[in-house]
Amino acid sequence: MERTFEEHEIIVSKTNRTGHITYANRVFQRVSGYGEAELLGRPHCLIRHPDMPRCVFRFLWDRIAHGHEVFAYVVNLCKNGDHYWVLAHVTPTFDASGGIVGFHSSRRVPDASALEAIRPLYADLLEVERRHRLPADQWGASLPMLEAKLEAAGVTYDEFVFGLCTA
Repeated sequence: MERTFEEHEIIVSKTNRTGHITYANRVFQRVSGYGEAELLGRPHCLIRHPDMPRCVFRFLWDRIAHGHEVFAYVVNLCKNGDHYWVLAHVTPTFDASGGIVGFHSSRRVPDASALEAIRPLYADLLEVERRHRLPADQWGASLPMLEAKLEAAGVTYDEFVFGLCTA
């Protein structure tokens, strides 16, 4: 079953460099169904939905690990098996010397029209990924497909995502 949250609400989480949750706001707790004690210290992939293409997460982690922000449409898994969609804005957190010490994610309700465009793309990526057993082989096969689709459309990843936000 799909869960939703209010347009004015923002799901917020923070992680350390290895992706373990160090902060989860009340909206995150309520929507995901996990309590604070169940989230803190756990890897953020705890809420990874099996219908979320691995290549999108690989792309996301590559970008933030190199100090760049990223926006992405993400379907997350609730504790009880429900799911919810978000438009995630993920940024690295830096220390005083410019080193990455963690990551911050703010997630909003995505536009329905954006999800209409994302769902078939993610289904295509998942179809390619499911032909492979190992996660590295999965994203290794689907990431070039994503890049080819973006190139064919004549847009960068960011342009694609922002285009859906304003469609």
